[in-house]
Amino acid sequence: MDTTALEERIAHLIRVTDDLSDTVARQAREIDRLTARVEMLMMREAERESEGSGGIVLGDERPPHY
Repeated sequence: MDTTALEERIAHLIRVTDDLSDTVARQAREIDRLTARVEMLMMREAERESEGSGGIVLGDERPPHY
């Protein structure tokens, strides 16, 4: 393989590596954002449970006043 072909392959590999790095960084930010939202929702639900202000009636569950 000649020098030009090797330089082209290296340039391509560098570009692919940079693209993958950008993708991984973007996914890490999204995971961090989603993790924070899940933690916030879990805290909110824990507060609701500790206040006794109920859950959601699902399907054929009877509400607590029956």
